[in-house]
Amino acid sequence: MLIELPKHSEVFGSVKIHELQKVLKLESGKVVAPLIRGFSRDELREVFSRMAVIIPVKDERLHLLDGVLRSIPDDCTIIVVSNSRRVEQDLFKLECDLISNFYKISNQRIAIIHQKDPGLSLAFQEVGYDAILDKTGVVRDGKGEGMVVGLLLAKMFGCDYVGFVDADNYIPCSVNEYVSIYAGVLSLAETPYAMVRLHWRYKPKVMEDRLYFRKWGRVSEITNKYLNMLLSMKTGFETLIMKTGNAGEHAMTMKLAEIMEFSTGYSIEPYQIIYLLEEFWEGETRFKDALSSGISIYQVETINPHVHEEKGEEHIKDMLLASLSVIYHSELAKDDLKEKIFEELKNNEVVKSKREIKKCIKMPPICDIDLKKFAEVFERYAETFVCYG
Repeated sequence: MLIELPKHSEVFGSVKIHELQKVLKLESGKVVAPLIRGFSRDELREVFSRMAVIIPVKDERLHLLDGVLRSIPDDCTIIVVSNSRRVEQDLFKLECDLISNFYKISNQRIAIIHQKDPGLSLAFQEVGYDAILDKTGVVRDGKGEGMVVGLLLAKMFGCDYVGFVDADNYIPCSVNEYVSIYAGVLSLAETPYAMVRLHWRYKPKVMEDRLYFRKWGRVSEITNKYLNMLLSMKTGFETLIMKTGNAGEHAMTMKLAEIMEFSTGYSIEPYQIIYLLEEFWEGETRFKDALSSGISIYQVETINPHVHEEKGEEHIKDMLLASLSVIYHSELAKDDLKEKIFEELKNNEVVKSKREIKKCIKMPPICDIDLKKFAEVFERYAETFVCYG
């Protein structure tokens, strides 16, 4: 893979956000130059072997999940965290059958767990990580919760890097590009605390009798605007540096993943940025090594477009509310910014009053979890966990 190197970065305390980079070529040999970097297959494979790719799934079409699995590079460990239905039609069982067949043809290391597994919930209870549990004592619904489960499994497997991909992708080959970007960019990071977030080149939509290749998603464009506004108001210098506020496809070093807070629902991706700014901008944090080493956030534009499942207008409104709520309630947000966010949500017919802009539920960093104790309980009592390879 041949990729641009960042030409410009902006620093906010210990957080460095890099300008959008572009993938120039999907295949390349090793190239080291001032403005570009090419990665050979062997270089990428070395990183793949230390990476887990986590796929949160909930009631997705099986052929979409199948395409995503088949596109992940062979050396990666795959972790599927499913919250799919188990009554009437047991979709989770069908997912397990799909994964079993996938392993038979690929021999690739792959694991699956259901988010509502009672043994999983018990493991969280035993280590005191109650923030991920609902009122009944089981793991709460939500993508962020699935990501935390996947992270703990990746940590149990000894992985150094974790990447996330969505299961509702209609272009499987794009997933292969995503994971290659993760490996290449994270291997270049000058700090062990690094994240790469993807910006899709296009999000095609069907317009009458043809495809229209839209540059920005409707929610992403608005989220980015207010993230940049937050940065601009805080520093006094206008910026447009943030381009990946809603990047569902992203990856991190495990060292960064361990100290991240996570939020539930659709707020998860913008909250990652808000959390890092709140935690590491002013220098008052318990994570002193990350503070001194610095945190790098890379943003990369893909070659492949992204075509995913359309989930309707209400889904768009839910995403917009969740995304802007985390900015609205940030300790960095001034009253002027909060007023602008409220007007944005009101104009888009998402809310009628400020009381509807609620704080997101947050889950603390997993570094505080006793992993040995968690693993012992999990491996003993988990009913739905299956690991091949």
